[in-house]
Amino acid sequence: MLIKHRGFEPQFDSSVFVAPNATLVGKINIGPKSRVMYGAVIDSEGSKIEIGEYSIICENAVIRATASGKVDHPVLIGDHVFVSPQATMIGCTVESYSYIATGATVLQGAKIHKGAIVAVGAFVHAKAAIPSEFFVPPNTIAIGDPVRIFSPDEKETLVDAIRSIGFTKIAFDVEPQVHDRLSVMKKATEVRSKEFESHFDDQIVL
Repeated sequence: MLIKHRGFEPQFDSSVFVAPNATLVGKINIGPKSRVMYGAVIDSEGSKIEIGEYSIICENAVIRATASGKVDHPVLIGDHVFVSPQATMIGCTVESYSYIATGATVLQGAKIHKGAIVAVGAFVHAKAAIPSEFFVPPNTIAIGDPVRIFSPDEKETLVDAIRSIGFTKIAFDVEPQVHDRLSVMKKATEVRSKEFESHFDDQIVL
């Protein structure tokens, strides 16, 4: 399904395969010979999504740009990138020849440099920078620039690392409040509600 959003329609030529139940929303440009497989969702919101040539977006992957207040996080995907099933990519950059494995997540402002691998179930946090040809192991969390790799059982260290990047400011333009998480969630959901309000005016193109 192709959807016109905020006045923009997805753009790609006849060499691109888009599965009939994939959903493309808004300002999207896809390069030649790329493939968008069944159930994938690609949504530009108030920003944009660019996908290079010969890139593969597999089944049920979710790729979403975001723009809220002063925060603008497009999704920029290079050539020959493989995005596996059920991967989630929000407002990030993935350079050419990179591999995002099944169930991996890459968040706002993160940058995956050329030829890097984000393995199964790995989590690349906001603003992290993954060096060229670097391997993020399965089920780990990558944080920072320069990047550090954490395992999920490093709870105290991990909490401090996440806190240090100010995730809610990056993702929602909401100041972190360590001792008032309820207020932060209230503001964050209001920000997204306002951002997604524009979907009331969406038009199905195809």
